[in-house]
Amino acid sequence: MQIKMKNNLQKINELWIRCEKWAKVSISGYLVVGTIKVALCAVVFLLIFYGFFIVGPFRDKTNLSQESSDAINDTCTVTGINLHGTITTYIPEHAENDSYFDYDVTASEEVVWAIKNANEDEKIKAILVEVDSAGGYPVAGEEIANAIKNSGKPIVGFIRQTGSSAAYWALSSADKIFASRNSDVGSIGVTQSYLSNVEKNKKDGYLYEQLSAGTYKDSGSINKPLTAEEKTLFLRDINIVYENFVKDVSQNRKIPIEKVRSFADGSTVLGEKAKELGLVDEIGGMNEVERYLEETTGEKPEICWQ
Repeated sequence: MQIKMKNNLQKINELWIRCEKWAKVSISGYLVVGTIKVALCAVVFLLIFYGFFIVGPFRDKTNLSQESSDAINDTCTVTGINLHGTITTYIPEHAENDSYFDYDVTASEEVVWAIKNANEDEKIKAILVEVDSAGGYPVAGEEIANAIKNSGKPIVGFIRQTGSSAAYWALSSADKIFASRNSDVGSIGVTQSYLSNVEKNKKDGYLYEQLSAGTYKDSGSINKPLTAEEKTLFLRDINIVYENFVKDVSQNRKIPIEKVRSFADGSTVLGEKAKELGLVDEIGGMNEVERYLEETTGEKPEICWQ
């Protein structure tokens, strides 16, 4: 075998020497040999490029990560969605480079989008919403609750440390809610309290100059005293949102509305008490959640988190 290879290499070498001689005495030979050299250089360059940038140390790690992610997504049967931190309707564009922005937030528009995508994906059999949040804004909680309620696929809620206020409102419409016995659950109430700077401004020599059209345009400013009329106005709206919250929890959890009002004092309760009140269905952690998902879907769940 080695002798045959050696003979072949010798023949190739002799052929190349004749081509070199031809190139020296003929323009045609010069062009042909030159073309061959350029082609060989291109082949060598492509081999080097392939070696370093496709399979070697300089290959694109992002593409590899994406390919790996795509491969994992192909096996997904459950979409996992996190509700962590403050619940808000959206995250502003400036947040990406704003060092003062609170990044521990969840936007309802992103959760609604994730639920919609999960419903349109034939591979997804169920949706898991994991909550660890003390709440946020009522509209955001309501938007998520409505998306969960209108889902065509079963949605399981899992409260870890905290699921309260707007975060509980958001989860209240889930088909099944799990919580640890030590979880903080509930806080059915509404607040708009704030810290007034009026006395501090007086001490520092600042004077609030009111320039506004409309009786209540600058009401609620931390730099001016809150009038009795303004307080009445704010409490009117706070009570309306409170009634909406109580009504939704009553409907979503199928608890008589008067019973909800009896414990909707803004406080949280631990997991066992939450189950007793009907705010959650089961006490348990991720193991219990996965077992329930397996029973519901008829197969071992493969959760892919958004």
